[in-house]
Amino acid sequence: MRTFTCDHCGHLVFFESTTCVHCGSALAFVPELMRMAALAPSQTQPGIWEPVSSHFDKGFQHLRMCRNRSNEGAACNFTTDADGSQPYCVSCRQTRWLPNFGNPLNVLRVSKIENAKRHLFYTLSCLQLTALQGFAAPTFDFLEDLPGQHQIMTGHAAGVITLNVAEADDDERARRRLAMFEPYRTLLGHLRHESGHFFWDTLVRDTQWLAPFRQLFGDERIDYTLALQNHYARGPMGLVGWQAHYVSAYAAAHPWEDWAETWAHYLHVMDLMETAASYHVQLRLPGHQSSCPPVDDPFANIRIPFEYILQQCVPLTLMLNSLTRSLGQSDAYPFALSSGAVAKLQFIHEVVTDHRMRKLQQT
Repeated sequence: MRTFTCDHCGHLVFFESTTCVHCGSALAFVPELMRMAALAPSQTQPGIWEPVSSHFDKGFQHLRMCRNRSNEGAACNFTTDADGSQPYCVSCRQTRWLPNFGNPLNVLRVSKIENAKRHLFYTLSCLQLTALQGFAAPTFDFLEDLPGQHQIMTGHAAGVITLNVAEADDDERARRRLAMFEPYRTLLGHLRHESGHFFWDTLVRDTQWLAPFRQLFGDERIDYTLALQNHYARGPMGLVGWQAHYVSAYAAAHPWEDWAETWAHYLHVMDLMETAASYHVQLRLPGHQSSCPPVDDPFANIRIPFEYILQQCVPLTLMLNSLTRSLGQSDAYPFALSSGAVAKLQFIHEVVTDHRMRKLQQT
């Protein structure tokens, strides 16, 4: 994700910011413009907020805060339509069910999850894949396990993404990661993975991409339930040599899971590269005489080849892991991509780029 600044004082702020710590301005993210705005309450219209900057886009001189801004559970910092027709922002409108806030744990859980969902929304919007660009959007159910009822399973079905809110608990997520011998498990990673299932339905199924998908990922018509049962029966350490073809061991369970895991990884890479580009990162690896070129923003340059993105990404991840190790943390990017995994990432890049090019031609 790129960096943001307060357009009142120019100080660095973050995507989650609601107040500028430098000048005290109220901040909100305007999803239609993909920018952060310093806002002040209107002196004449209750509930309306106006940009502080005189250079703000003319069509957005009046805004409303998402109703969930004051909701401790959601704590949303997005804006919505000034006419009041949509009290919730474009991201919050995707959430269908929330857990009982009578449980204090759920307040913090939902806050973390909704923040991750807004981050996902940002990345998908950069790829022209949200309702703002007229694209179909998934619905989200964030649910908790209740006594006497079936355990809530994180997953996707018929356009609905379900997440067990226990995944927002650091200790529970770490326990599950260790139990499954996973190198990486985050809320954002979960949402990216499940969104992959949704976008397989909308970008691949019933399209010209289905045949090449099957050639590369396998035939998704094989029994999904049985494939998962076999995967879990085999156990996380039961699959040998998966690294040659997959981004993760779980990706080997079924072609749908392979796509979803690879999709999530693609979003990881694209987001990481945009962040590095926004900081104007230019690297020179130890032992090499020449510097790598400045990192390109893959969202801004729609025609950038994926192999070039990876060429820039590899030294960036080496530096990233060196930095986290210096802080006593494990690798932030605990992956080593094989040629088989890269070929699948390349395929997803081609599918997404084709979609972006068609959207560009329509404007």
